[in-house]
Amino acid sequence: MRTKPLHKLDLRGLKCPLPVLKTRKLLGSLAHGDRVEVACTDPLSVIDLPNLLRETGDTLEARAEADGAWLFTIRKGSAA
Repeated sequence: MRTKPLHKLDLRGLKCPLPVLKTRKLLGSLAHGDRVEVACTDPLSVIDLPNLLRETGDTLEARAEADGAWLFTIRKGSAA
């Protein structure tokens, strides 16, 4: 089985609502099963990104904190 590539989206330094808007835009361009790692420093991203994914039907696979940023690994779901 081939693993889908992991896209990277560096949103460090951006404040709400930009991390959510930019993540939504990228997710809209991905194919089902694609993965993206989003790096954010905005404290609200830990609330806003999971809420976005509930709306879009995409999956939060992992959330971690490293080097002063939150890292979210997201898998694109099927088209609604």
